[in-house]
Amino acid sequence: MALKEELEEQGNWLFKYRSILPIGILFVGLVVFIQSNLQKTMTECTVYFEFFCLLVSLAGLGIRIYTVGHTPKNTSGRNTAEGQVADTLNTTGIYSIVRHPLYLGNFFMWLGPALLTESLWFIISFILFYWIYYERIMYAEEQFLERKFGSIYKEWAAKVPVFIPKLGIFTRSSLSFSIKKVIKKEKNGLFAVFLIFMVFDLAGEWAKQHSHYNVLFIAGCLLTMVVYIVLKIIKTRTTYLENNR
Repeated sequence: MALKEELEEQGNWLFKYRSILPIGILFVGLVVFIQSNLQKTMTECTVYFEFFCLLVSLAGLGIRIYTVGHTPKNTSGRNTAEGQVADTLNTTGIYSIVRHPLYLGNFFMWLGPALLTESLWFIISFILFYWIYYERIMYAEEQFLERKFGSIYKEWAAKVPVFIPKLGIFTRSSLSFSIKKVIKKEKNGLFAVFLIFMVFDLAGEWAKQHSHYNVLFIAGCLLTMVVYIVLKIIKTRTTYLENNR
């Protein structure tokens, strides 16, 4: 198999399981975090630093919310079981400054917990892992888009960067922001962020044999869990969240 075909095959496989496989590196991060606390080789993580890490993750979630809220139907979805789906090519809004804004958002969402470990080697390893992992997914997606949209895709890709936004070429999206689509597609994101930070905080305090838990993480996790459950019920038992996008 040619390298080009192999990279695309790997990317398509990773694309299908991209919501599951990164959990492994998150588990490694938790182990590193606990071990550093047990060995007392890590400096005390201040409340301000914890909040900073949380804000990094929330910034990533914000990028995802903005992206999903301005996209048409059957684009920028999870499509985990279906594979690649793209009825139209997104070229305006955030897609006018970066080709893969959802993966940019994912990067910051995962970077928050990585920073929380305060382990330089783990942070660097995470960045390298993310780069190799999502590079293949992006390659497979771009091969799919190039075959489907041809010259239109090539013209757009020629001026829009892959991952680092180029703010000076922003073009406003013609679509209004759809809060219903955001709730439908991203309702678990906020709960996942607070759950991860709460688990890290509880594990860190247990390792140090302290009981100074971060109340914000615990309260945030409980609140967002309730919101998630309510939205899940609304989605499954009503048609409120259904729209043309």
